[in-house]
Amino acid sequence: MLHVVFFEPRIPPNTGNAIRLAAGTGCELHLVEPLGFDLSEPKLRRAGLDYHDLASVRVHENLSAAWEAIRPERVFAFTARASTWNTDITYRKGDALLFGPEPTGLPEEVLADPHVTDQLRIPMLPGRRSMNLSNAAAVAVYEAWRQLGFPGAV
Repeated sequence: MLHVVFFEPRIPPNTGNAIRLAAGTGCELHLVEPLGFDLSEPKLRRAGLDYHDLASVRVHENLSAAWEAIRPERVFAFTARASTWNTDITYRKGDALLFGPEPTGLPEEVLADPHVTDQLRIPMLPGRRSMNLSNAAAVAVYEAWRQLGFPGAV
């Protein structure tokens, strides 16, 4: 199973979309507090529709608590400042894909966390700042899931 970690997410619909992503791919979504919304917020519920019961979502009080729960061997931090593309990695079961809050991305102290194995970027045309958080997570998860052979898919 892949782990998707949203560090201090701020926008409810992005997290709602990530819940759908977790339900559709079998990855586990980890939300690191503080969150910029309440999990019962209508915008989040609307984006997640009826997928909440089909997704594995865990909330952690901080990043240390998330690492303790996940115990990942490898953590890939996604940042527009990285030089390695997300497609240059050979993913393995149990990998954690770490994403930062909208609109700032991961802070330097998180990128320097000793659990972070590598920093990755999603290829984009020059002059573009970044992708939407839930879109970036979907691009990353589907590449990793593809490499793993789409386990569980029909």
